[in-house]
Amino acid sequence: MAEQEVQTKKAAKRSFVGIVTSDKMDKTIVVSIDTKRMNSLYKKYVTQTKKCKAHDENNDAHIGDRVRIVECRPLSKDKCWRLEEIIERAK
Repeated sequence: MAEQEVQTKKAAKRSFVGIVTSDKMDKTIVVSIDTKRMNSLYKKYVTQTKKCKAHDENNDAHIGDRVRIVECRPLSKDKCWRLEEIIERAK
């Protein structure tokens, strides 16, 4: 019998764009991600905010910067995101 090769396909990593709300920790930033969802009862858009801790190796990002974060392996108890790029610096 011929051996069958099993091909595994990796899932695409999720990425979000958000605003840095805290940079007080060493090599860690807190990013707020805002999404708008429609309330099913009142038919109005409601803003939902999610906070994620992301790994910032060089401590480049500061409060108010718009950044892109990407999913990665767990780096600590709370961190499973990594800073990919700083889109816009705070003024």
